[in-house]
Amino acid sequence: MWATIEASLPQLLRGAATTLVLAGASVVAGTLLGLVVALAKLSASGVARSVADVYTTVVRGVPDLLVIFVIYFGGTVTLTAVVGRYVEVNPFMAGTAALSIVFGAYAAEIFRGGIMAVPRGQVDAARALGLPPRAAFLAVTLPQAWRLALPAFGNQSLILLKQTSLVSVVGLEELMRKGVIAVGATNQPFTFYAVVGVIYLVLTGVLTLVLHAFEIRAARGYARA
Repeated sequence: MWATIEASLPQLLRGAATTLVLAGASVVAGTLLGLVVALAKLSASGVARSVADVYTTVVRGVPDLLVIFVIYFGGTVTLTAVVGRYVEVNPFMAGTAALSIVFGAYAAEIFRGGIMAVPRGQVDAARALGLPPRAAFLAVTLPQAWRLALPAFGNQSLILLKQTSLVSVVGLEELMRKGVIAVGATNQPFTFYAVVGVIYLVLTGVLTLVLHAFEIRAARGYARA
């Protein structure tokens, strides 16, 4: 058994590396999307608020796997129609886009809550000092909102790391897909799914420590106060 695990371990580690890259790209893109949507939800424009509300309601109301299927197969159909010949969407790009869309919907609500939780007096003080609205938001509101939103944001990031396993259904050879391949080659499902589970635990454990360090750093000034 150990010899079989040792032989398959390099492939599983390659899958873990793909999982990390996929999760990292999705978090970055989803964070930017979520911030834009959060600002749209808080804007004075009724159209922007409506579009943002529809986006978060729809994405949070359907299974994540369905979003992946829509992006992957819908993208393939669209590109094929545009180009005039069959074009298959890259599984990594489809997975990144789908997970970013899902993450952005949840991050938008997290950021909106964080921004709304910043005391109004902080914004008024920044305005009184003569800071333009954009500068006041970037220098005063956003840092405090980030501190308040960080615990929920970190939890959502952990969820996304595990959600990367869903992308295996469209052929991306990330950690879960590599585990399925190893099971098919060895007919040892318990052994290899257990190994995959341990690797996921290591990844989420390391990410938890990193997020905890960020939380401590973000609260450092407040802790001294």
